[in-house]
Amino acid sequence: RHPIVKWAQRLDDVFITIELPDAQDVKLKLEPEGKFFFSAKSGADKIPYEVDLDLHDKVDVDGSKASVGNRNICYLVKKAESKWWSRLLKQEGRPPVFLKVDWDRWVDEDEDDVDTKPAPDMDFGDFDFSVSANKMNMGGGEGFGAVEGEDDDDSDTEDENVEEIPAPKKDASSSGAEHEVKNV
Repeated sequence: RHPIVKWAQRLDDVFITIELPDAQDVKLKLEPEGKFFFSAKSGADKIPYEVDLDLHDKVDVDGSKASVGNRNICYLVKKAESKWWSRLLKQEGRPPVFLKVDWDRWVDEDEDDVDTKPAPDMDFGDFDFSVSANKMNMGGGEGFGAVEGEDDDDSDTEDENVEEIPAPKKDASSSGAEHEVKNV
């Protein structure tokens, strides 16, 4: 059986997240030529799960780190060379059905000018990451997260340049229905 495996990459790293709650007897192996192996048991019946991947290129085993959590196993794989991989696996064609893109960690190649911090569920000890708050905002569009009807435009508007006119005073002789309004 294969658990769901999510992946994302940066120029120097590949994030591999194996979604397997309550994993027991976890075994992880990473070889310099890019061979990645995972096995564990899960559930009351201790059902065995296994993943065996040939990664696209060579990796730095010493610079890579793993974190085993209650819900998933995260592996930060350090690439041997700082370059973008065209895919995760050496094999061409369709990837296996259990392999998915991790859109929560995905950064496009042209946006990878700032390092990012791993999610809180990825505990890599003293590994140093720099954070960029805008990388966590996956929407990125104008007005994202704004309350409906709010204007998110920072530019000067006509409203800001209009002089406020005091409300007209009621005259005892008039009915109050008509008032003189001056245009500014």
